[in-house]
Amino acid sequence: MNVKELAEKFGLEVAAGQKGLEREIRGGFCGDLLSDVMGKAPEACIWLTVQGHQNIVAVAVLRDMAGVIICGYCPDLETKQKADQEGMPVLTWSGSVFDLAGRIYAEIN
Repeated sequence: MNVKELAEKFGLEVAAGQKGLEREIRGGFCGDLLSDVMGKAPEACIWLTVQGHQNIVAVAVLRDMAGVIICGYCPDLETKQKADQEGMPVLTWSGSVFDLAGRIYAEIN
């Protein structure tokens, strides 16, 4: 499944990084402590977080992720601009990380 298909299936809003929507998803990761995410998130994962600042884009690019889903919050303007510049999809979900993670896990595993 790619990021665009995931967004459509779960009704996620694409906030930025539309150029990267064809990235393939090969797993997932949930976390908000950036150092933990940098050390443990797998390549090509979809990352679920509540963080909305631009550092999430840097971490996602560093780990070569498929994309980021911000749960319960909206990204700030700088985050959107950085995601567009890097081609890193940033999506939003109004519900909880727990709920969406369970739904995604059931779909891609």
